[in-house]
Amino acid sequence: MLYLYAKAIHIIFVVCWMAGLFYMVRLFIYHTEARQRPESEYEVLHRQFILMEHKLWWIITTPAMYLTVAAGLVMLYVNPALLQAGWMHVKLAFVLGLVGYHFVCQRVMFNLRAESSTWTSMRLRLWNELATVLLFAIVFLVVLKSAINWIYGVLGLLLLGVMLMVAVKLYKKIRERR
Repeated sequence: MLYLYAKAIHIIFVVCWMAGLFYMVRLFIYHTEARQRPESEYEVLHRQFILMEHKLWWIITTPAMYLTVAAGLVMLYVNPALLQAGWMHVKLAFVLGLVGYHFVCQRVMFNLRAESSTWTSMRLRLWNELATVLLFAIVFLVVLKSAINWIYGVLGLLLLGVMLMVAVKLYKKIRERR
C-alpha cells in the first residue's frame, strides 16, 4: 500500500516539476527578450520577471523536484527489486540528467536577475526542448520497461530532438516575418 501512495505522489509531483520547468524557461525567454524594450519598460519587466521566476522556482518547481525524488526513493526502498531492472538504471540516468537540467535553470535564473546572462532567446528555446526529450525518454522507459530497445529509443529521441529544433527554427522565421 505504501508503494502505491508513493507512486501517486511521485506522479503528481513529476507533473508539477515538469510544468514548473517548462514555464520557467518560457519566463526566461520573455525575460531575455525584454532587453530589447526601451530602458524604462525593461526595468519594470525585469523586476516583474524576477518576482515571477522567484516564486515559481522556490514555491512550486524546486519543492516539486525534491518531493518527486523523495517519493521515487520511497518506491525503491519499498520495492528494491526495481534496482535490478536494466530499464530502471537507464531511467535513473535520465532523471539525473533532469536534475542537472533543473540546476542549470537555477543558474540561468540567478544570472538573469543579476543581468549577466549570456543566453539568447533562441538558445533558451532549444534548451526548453531538452526537457521535453528527457520527459519522453523517462515516460517511455517507465511504460515500456525495456532497456533492451534502447538503440531504437535513442534514435527516436534524436529524431524527436531534430524535429523540435526544426520547429523552433521555423517558428523563429515566422516571428521575424511579422
